[in-house]
Amino acid sequence: MEKEIMGYDISTFLNGLQELEIQLSEKQIRKFLQFYEMLIEKNKVMNLTSVTDFQEVVSKHFIDSLSIVTVIDPIDFEKMIDIGTGAGFPGIPLKIAYPHLRMVLVDSLNKRVEFLKEVIQKLELKNIQVVHGRAEELAQMPRYREKFDICVSRAVASLPVLSEYCLPFVDEGGLFIAYKGKDVENECRQSDYAVDTLGGVIADLVEFTLPDTDMDRSLIVIEKEEHTPKAYPRKAGMPEKKPLKN
Repeated sequence: MEKEIMGYDISTFLNGLQELEIQLSEKQIRKFLQFYEMLIEKNKVMNLTSVTDFQEVVSKHFIDSLSIVTVIDPIDFEKMIDIGTGAGFPGIPLKIAYPHLRMVLVDSLNKRVEFLKEVIQKLELKNIQVVHGRAEELAQMPRYREKFDICVSRAVASLPVLSEYCLPFVDEGGLFIAYKGKDVENECRQSDYAVDTLGGVIADLVEFTLPDTDMDRSLIVIEKEEHTPKAYPRKAGMPEKKPLKN
């Protein structure tokens, strides 16, 4: 594949993909580049990302989103939901790379939701929808509750809070995967009660450095072993105000 497409030097992107053992077609690469252009253009009028340099977006958003392959093979999953997707991470990169995924993106800010709808239309992505709402409310709806093979989130929140937002969407036998920074062992230990209460168990913690960066990242894998009690998630705001603890 050419090292330059649409005027962009994609060598860093290709190196990252190679390290993750992900193969993308030129058409898929072009969709990532179109997504980048839309992200930067929209970022001029609303705050979507503080990272705007192309190479940084490639590493800190695109490759970071795809790094989930270090813990699972997305081919093995069908229905995925991304909670607190923000500007579309990790959901949009995962959908571009793995078109078979039936994807739902959730965000509480309508402006971001409208932007993502534009992205989906421009990139001609199929079997993906964006939902405007709070996880606490959506997870109580029958159409979403325990309907997904896998839930992902790069949202900034402690693991007990994220678990209460995310595990209710996951079907028994499915997974919740949290994208985190470094040094999360203590956070995992403090989350045992919350995860257990919600029907899950922390199954894996993988730490790594993003390719071509000095950024340390972690992926926390939580298996859904039992149904989440109907009381969870609690009403809007409660998971953050009073995280589940012993």
